[in-house]
Amino acid sequence: MITAIQKSKILQVVNVFETGTKQGKYDMVVIFADGINNTRQITYGRSQTTEQGNLKALLQLYIVKKGKFATQFQPFINDIGKKSLVDNVAFKSLLRQSARQDVIMQNSQDEFFEKLYYQPAQHFFEKNLFKNALSMLVIYDSYIHSGSIPAFLRERFPENIPLNGGDEKKWIKQYVDTRHNWLENHSRKILRKTIYRTQCFKNQIATANWDLSKVILANGTSIS
Repeated sequence: MITAIQKSKILQVVNVFETGTKQGKYDMVVIFADGINNTRQITYGRSQTTEQGNLKALLQLYIVKKGKFATQFQPFINDIGKKSLVDNVAFKSLLRQSARQDVIMQNSQDEFFEKLYYQPAQHFFEKNLFKNALSMLVIYDSYIHSGSIPAFLRERFPENIPLNGGDEKKWIKQYVDTRHNWLENHSRKILRKTIYRTQCFKNQIATANWDLSKVILANGTSIS
């Protein structure tokens, strides 16, 4: 069972990874060449969702909640994910403005990242009989960063999940090491730069911070 304090630390660590702050930058808009065929795309929000991924779903949620800027977002909805908006100044300005001026956008983001990422990660955690908070952090980060626990990575190490009789700590260590190696040698240079995530987990494993009770240094930010 993950406690409220442990969950808070998990969210803070991932927010730091994504936006450099424990609270997350709800208004953060960044352009990365990490889309299909290395195309440029917008990443946005507290834990960063992508233009070619789930940005449309986030804005649809905001519109349903009748946010202050819902009407202004409506003309862009059908283009998101189909037509690049990376150079659309008005759209990017609207993303920033809505997060800064409307609490409904912040609440929408909290609900969005909870439902689309945290809860699926929690389902994997519970279904496969993981118990430790550090395990949940590793799993949630993988869902945020890669959308899941990729099957091709699981096939690269021998330990079974706890549900199938494996040792939880050994599985997490082997998964983190495998993911670290994959990121470090990835064909996309932008992903090679993200090994600070897995290095942080390697450090927590080395100090046996399985319950996350110790201070975590996440990419230079201290989380206690």
